[in-house]
Amino acid sequence: LALKDGLHSQVSAALKEGRVAPTELCQRCLALIKSTKFLNAYITVAEETALRQAEESEERYKRGQPLGILDGIPIAVKDNFNTAGIETTCASNMLKGYISPYNATVVQKLLDQGAVLLGKTNLDEFAMGSGSTDGVFGPVRNPWSYSKQYKEKSAPKSHSENKESNWVITGGSSGGSAAAVSSFTCFAALGSDTGGSTRNPAAHCGVVGLKPTYGLISRHGLIPLVNSMDVPGILTRCVDDAAVLLGSLAGHDPKDSTTIQDDFRPFELPNLTDVSKLSIGIPKEYHAPGLSSEILSLWSKAADLFKKAGAKVVEVSLPHTRYSIVCYHVLCTAEVASNMARFDGLEYGHRSDMKESTESMYAATRREGFNDVVRGRILSGNYFLLKQNYEKYFVKAQKVRRLIANDFVKVFSSGIDILLTPTTLSDAAPYTEFIQEDNRTRSAQDDILTQAANMAGLPAINVPTALSERGLPVGLQFIGRSFQEKQLLTVAKWFEKQVKFPMIQLEEVKRHDNGVFQHQKSASFS
Repeated sequence: LALKDGLHSQVSAALKEGRVAPTELCQRCLALIKSTKFLNAYITVAEETALRQAEESEERYKRGQPLGILDGIPIAVKDNFNTAGIETTCASNMLKGYISPYNATVVQKLLDQGAVLLGKTNLDEFAMGSGSTDGVFGPVRNPWSYSKQYKEKSAPKSHSENKESNWVITGGSSGGSAAAVSSFTCFAALGSDTGGSTRNPAAHCGVVGLKPTYGLISRHGLIPLVNSMDVPGILTRCVDDAAVLLGSLAGHDPKDSTTIQDDFRPFELPNLTDVSKLSIGIPKEYHAPGLSSEILSLWSKAADLFKKAGAKVVEVSLPHTRYSIVCYHVLCTAEVASNMARFDGLEYGHRSDMKESTESMYAATRREGFNDVVRGRILSGNYFLLKQNYEKYFVKAQKVRRLIANDFVKVFSSGIDILLTPTTLSDAAPYTEFIQEDNRTRSAQDDILTQAANMAGLPAINVPTALSERGLPVGLQFIGRSFQEKQLLTVAKWFEKQVKFPMIQLEEVKRHDNGVFQHQKSASFS
């Protein structure tokens, strides 16, 4: 068994048959986390807890009573989900050292099914960003920067230059989770997705990133950014694995009133052989300014692939898409301003030593605890919420949001099953280039293709599609109808099978996996 194997198709079976023990699997992942430390994917590695959970899992397998398909499977969780007994920082000075008294519902569900929690992954501070470069623990490096594929295409002048200045970003804000899955240090990871924060890094790191329908998975214990758009996201190496995780996490939660009331039935994804009954929509507005010619041609090729297989491919229009980024900016910052009010230095997190007055303590705490990006969004949000601006900005943005959501309703009711769009405008940018622009400009550019799905609460998935001319991953996005995850994932799985995305070739992984499974394409765990 290799760390590159899929959770769904191989690892789970190997655990059941006793070909590999949960403790061995856990130790191999922990060793790989240590040797890929330079990626900065993890903020906290919970080694002792993970080994204890793996031992408990081993006992269950010996008794022949595993808790399910995830028993003994090593996973990672973005550091904005609360984890009892393990620090939750949101990559901010504000929460450094904060240990939550409870687990987020999604974390609890994974643990209840025997998953082994390796640690907490890096992100942009409070998940505000699209590069995973703005957290207090430093930027995350994209594992593909160190891949054979990228090195061959971007031959640096000297070895030191390669290591230090040639590396590319992971995208964000769930960059740590995407890098962790991409570098084989875990089999699946949780991210969060407010405007594309799971799909964007998934595209840049060559992994599958699923943003489920709003309300399908509980947000309880996910530290909120924008309550009306936040969704826990799933990052895996193949579509089947994303379906397995979704089956484990979805469903009603009494602690989150926005979750669906109905029971969710986990599903096995069928192997689609006939796509002739499918109608694929190509939204013309997604041919956005700044879209690279490479991605444009890949998008066309993907549409042709469906057409050749017999699917109906139709150009559609989502006319209000062009207003979505400004609309998102207003709504996002307004909710951020409200959510960040809880960090006042009184109940938890950082507290300033300023003792002159309560007000000065509040101000100093927030100045010391938050970075410029977070403070900037709080200021913008409070401006939009001022009495004289409320109608003009916030209320108007809510109305535009409704129009954006209605665009999708119209398209889907016209008979379209799935929308096919790019996920990102280009492949991953080198870090040195990426930091030339400020966070707000970058987020506005990078969210442009992903955030409309959050505004409308629709399910969307990034599927790794090909390597760019620079040897870096490029992904395409499928957007589905509300609560039609099964159809969305089935189509995504068919597409994944057609494109045969190449596996990352990393020296570190080869050493740990004895090179045996070097050429194996598969990446599933069940």
